[in-house]
Amino acid sequence: MAELLYTIKANTPKEEIIKLLRDRPEIKFVSLVGIDLAGNDTDEKIPVEIFIKDIDEFYAGRAVQTDGSSVVLPGIATLNNAKVDMPVDPNVNWFVDYNFEHYDNVTNRPVGTLRIPGFLIHDGKRVDSRAILTDTLIHVKKELVDLFHQHHEISGLDVNGKEVIDIVFTSATELEFWVKTPLEEAAVEEMSASQVMQEQYWERTHGAVRCALEQTIIELEKYNLKVEMGHKEVGGLKAQIDEAGRLTHVCEQLEIDWRFADAVQAADNEILVRMIVKEIFRANGLEVSFKAKPMIGLAGNGEHTHIGLAAVTADGKLHNLFAAKDPKKDYMSAVGYGAIMGILKNYEVINPFVSATNDSLNRLKPGFEAPVCIVTSLGHSPEIPSRNRTILAGLIRDLENPMATRFELRACNPYSNTYLVLAAAYSALLDGVKFAINHSTDELLKELSKDAGQEGIYLEKDRAYRSEEDVFEDYTQDERDRLFGKPPATVWENMEALKKYPEKVKIISCGGALREEIIESFRVGALLRWKTELVSRILPEMRSLVRKAKKIDAEFVTDMDAYNWNKIFILRAELAKDSIDEKSLFTRLIDALVSKNYSKASDLQVEIYQKIEELKMLYDAYEKNII
Repeated sequence: MAELLYTIKANTPKEEIIKLLRDRPEIKFVSLVGIDLAGNDTDEKIPVEIFIKDIDEFYAGRAVQTDGSSVVLPGIATLNNAKVDMPVDPNVNWFVDYNFEHYDNVTNRPVGTLRIPGFLIHDGKRVDSRAILTDTLIHVKKELVDLFHQHHEISGLDVNGKEVIDIVFTSATELEFWVKTPLEEAAVEEMSASQVMQEQYWERTHGAVRCALEQTIIELEKYNLKVEMGHKEVGGLKAQIDEAGRLTHVCEQLEIDWRFADAVQAADNEILVRMIVKEIFRANGLEVSFKAKPMIGLAGNGEHTHIGLAAVTADGKLHNLFAAKDPKKDYMSAVGYGAIMGILKNYEVINPFVSATNDSLNRLKPGFEAPVCIVTSLGHSPEIPSRNRTILAGLIRDLENPMATRFELRACNPYSNTYLVLAAAYSALLDGVKFAINHSTDELLKELSKDAGQEGIYLEKDRAYRSEEDVFEDYTQDERDRLFGKPPATVWENMEALKKYPEKVKIISCGGALREEIIESFRVGALLRWKTELVSRILPEMRSLVRKAKKIDAEFVTDMDAYNWNKIFILRAELAKDSIDEKSLFTRLIDALVSKNYSKASDLQVEIYQKIEELKMLYDAYEKNII
């Protein structure tokens, strides 16, 4: 297996690619990977000989086409204009996906598929997530280079602007996921207690979970992703051992981290890692969930997204643009201050790309180390780097290694569309840098640290943007909403920001890639998934929960039992039981969605969620009191 080809490096000449494929007959297929606006990746099986014969056509985008019914591009690729061309992207690494359940009879090696990242082109325009990030970075790079050439001296930065010849965008993601034994119910209450007592975090893995985690890390190393670690996360429960010595009732949360890369490559790497994790854990008899909140009441899956920025100068040296010239005097450079302020000021229109599903918003609740407020932390002093885990975007610093300075966006989850998140974030970052480049680091620190209600020179007057406190514990809900803005509770509320803040939308679309038709297509697709999931998945699950909350027959019943059951009975009816005169909350929500009264539907969704949680707590108390 050591001779298997796992990666074809970016910008490998066509002739060399053909030779590599002909020398490895076990690679039998080629698959072009386009990423639609929902973050879905395409996959097909094209015989490798067709790719070799028509390689020029593949590069030109004439060899492979799809249509609007197979990708999420609503309002763009319509039924009467559905053709989408798929050219390959030679500027990133290409990976070989091996099927270890299907071996080639001649070579006795697993059959491989060369997955080639590509673009989706409709009516001559690139309309896919990869292209949006690629084109955005081209624009931001040009703007920053021009800006540095106009401003030779930049506060807090040990770089002469006129020497800058290139910009490097770096990113990395941290992938969290739950693994469980198939078809087994999770003991939520027991796992919640284990989570509070921190019994699982950094615990040693065992059995099939350990094997799968080790196999995954080894496999990812073959793709040269430079895995930094794999470990247990906060959620989970100790498995049981059956009579045959096998582990059963497995339910654990894990995390895998790997080295940063160029922003587009980093997003491509993430898709590869998800694919490898699923395959290897499945081969070990375990289900994997990347959902942001697979189990209500337990830790969700985050995917903290790291955002970096560097400049290449004429002498060939690489300079971190966020790092301070003197890290013990300043938290960061003027570019760094501008970057974080640009992201925070415009986050309302970045957030729709970060959290576009019901599941993603379920994760963003106080108390689960998932951010709920638009706020950052720098540290109590430049000499002591911050590790505040309650904020939205944190400054990551290493005083001994300035090149490690970056921002960590903590709201993302494994199904956030990283391409669109980074495109919006880097565009917003550019807006902040344009402001900050004319100011000293002292002025910028004062601006970022201003109180809510204090007039700012860039940031909004009514908001605070920095806190070194525990945002979950040290503020009430009302204080958080007043200081940092009220976060959206539903997908509808989040998507409405794209209409509510046109001046901020203009900031993230400044490069022309996240143009109006793309943003509207993304919004329409997100709302369609929101409505469909509510009607077809969430409400049926809630109906089942209501039905299970039945009266318990018992020999000994107290007034407390009667009191609790009466409240439960009323709640069940309010949620799910229609009468001639009054419709239930469930029916009213469906009616609101059908009539396209989405604002009302959003309010009803919030009310239903609150009452479902109340029902669960009441029934738990009722059930525990029955003997």
